[in-house]
Amino acid sequence: MEPFRAKVVEPILLTTRAQREQALQRAHHNLFNLRAEEVTIDLLTDSGTGALSAAQMAAAMLGDESYAGARSFHRSGTSSGT
Repeated sequence: MEPFRAKVVEPILLTTRAQREQALQRAHHNLFNLRAEEVTIDLLTDSGTGALSAAQMAAAMLGDESYAGARSFHRSGTSSGT
């Protein structure tokens, strides 16, 4: 059992084997030619492979993304002044 609860989810389309084979043929077996909705589990990239925790969602909602000098920029410890 995973030691966390996923808080952000997105429904995905479950395709049949025949649909997947047809998509691969249409894409000439080039994964970059597949449409995103045709990919159930993406092992090529890290896109969409993780859910956000409640703490991550809260931090995203509280973050000040106005510019590089924002509160969240200085708090992260990535600026040269900290």
